[in-house]
Amino acid sequence: MKIVVLSRNPNLYSTKRLVEAGKERNHEIIIVDHTKCDIIIERKKPAIRYKHELLTDIDAVIPRIGASVTFFGTAVVRQFEMMKVFTAVESQALMRSRDKLRSLQVLSRAGLGLPKTVFTNYSKNVADVIESVGGTPLVIKLLEGTQGLGVVLAENDNAATSVLEAFNGLQARVIAQEFIKEAKGADIRVFIVDGEIVGAMKRQGKEGEFRSNLHRGGTAEIIKLSIDEKNAALKAARVMGLGIAGVDLLQSARGPLILEVNSSPGLEGIEAATGVDIAGKIIHYIERHVDVD
Repeated sequence: MKIVVLSRNPNLYSTKRLVEAGKERNHEIIIVDHTKCDIIIERKKPAIRYKHELLTDIDAVIPRIGASVTFFGTAVVRQFEMMKVFTAVESQALMRSRDKLRSLQVLSRAGLGLPKTVFTNYSKNVADVIESVGGTPLVIKLLEGTQGLGVVLAENDNAATSVLEAFNGLQARVIAQEFIKEAKGADIRVFIVDGEIVGAMKRQGKEGEFRSNLHRGGTAEIIKLSIDEKNAALKAARVMGLGIAGVDLLQSARGPLILEVNSSPGLEGIEAATGVDIAGKIIHYIERHVDVD
């Protein structure tokens, strides 16, 4: 097969691992920087040009689209879909996952457990927002934030009021979210490929840090999921329509709570923690869904 990995940086761990896993299975793997593609729209002849040449005879695409280029990256994925190319993450699911507010609404409608969350249109009545999530401490998140950036823990009413008013003054879109104390600065990342859990790790924030992101100095270890955690993660990926997903959840007194569903989850932390060849699982997923004569 001829497989395109959409990635802006060929040196990223995830990109390199997907290339290695594909070549081990005797596939031709091409890395394409989606930000440098030209989308050619013509009646019944959709095409993509990259480095002065048309991309032809592509069997499958693995999108690794960064949050900062979601709009154009998704347009490139959609163009491949119009060219009848199988994509490991569909364009609509990618867009849905990147809209944090919409994601939470979809997950809530599906009956999944979530931290109580409030979103307003720059409301000046921040006291109501604080009260609606059960008071302080509470977590305030930028809707466009990734890897723990734009996430603030407000430990008291004064801090929460100051942060919310500051973000509102900047017209920055934020959500206020219940702080789950019993999670103790840890969360769980469940990696799902084609409706199957292929790895899970517990991430613990460094001392004094409530964010568990590995990019921020957190640590990770393999974890055995409970039945409820497995079911919640699988359902979250399914209702989001994602063939590849990293589902982040918290352990709480009322069961697993979904924090976020990622459409381009990194491979480095999960492969290191679990010892599982996740990249190989992704290639196998494509093989199962692509018919090559």
